[in-house]
Amino acid sequence: MLLRDNIYAAIRADILACVLRPGAEVREQELAQRYAVSRQPVREALLRLERERLVTVHARQGYQINAISVADARDLLRMRLALEPACAAEAAAGAPDSVVASLDAFRTVADGADFIAENRAFHIALAEASGNRRMAATVRDLVEQADRLVRVSLDGIRGRDPAQLVDEHAAIIDAVQRRDGRGARRLVRAHVAQAERRILTALERSAIVL
Repeated sequence: MLLRDNIYAAIRADILACVLRPGAEVREQELAQRYAVSRQPVREALLRLERERLVTVHARQGYQINAISVADARDLLRMRLALEPACAAEAAAGAPDSVVASLDAFRTVADGADFIAENRAFHIALAEASGNRRMAATVRDLVEQADRLVRVSLDGIRGRDPAQLVDEHAAIIDAVQRRDGRGARRLVRAHVAQAERRILTALERSAIVL
């Protein structure tokens, strides 16, 4: 991977993990020192991130990590609600047996694991199992960006039991492995809709959300 791609990936990951906090002002020189590179790959990365609406460029004043708005969060989650059930249905209908069987890895979460990362991996794997590369790529981007929403809203959803979410994943896996496309679509839709309600409610209480 080229240096500029590595730096782009590193900055993007830190934005989505809220290491670089929503609303924070950043400068090329500061980021260049942070990632031990020159300013050029940092500048290129920030321009790419601007196109993803994660960063705003202020002429001659530096850059700002975009704050999270409830409206934008709702748009993102509604896109997931439109695409992920379709991915699940396509996975149930046409994914190879080996791909469907590999979803069993998401039936449990190891003690101490980062559930946000595990959840992201499950949703991306399910989308990729659809065999539709365009939908899977879009879902991957949406799920990765949703990580930031979850991390910002963690205080508001701390009571949510990860075991219940894993059980919901297992039910989706069961439907896909039975080749029940309709059931898989219904379960994923309910799962994402619940996440939407939970996250939006928490974000509306957050002091750092616009």
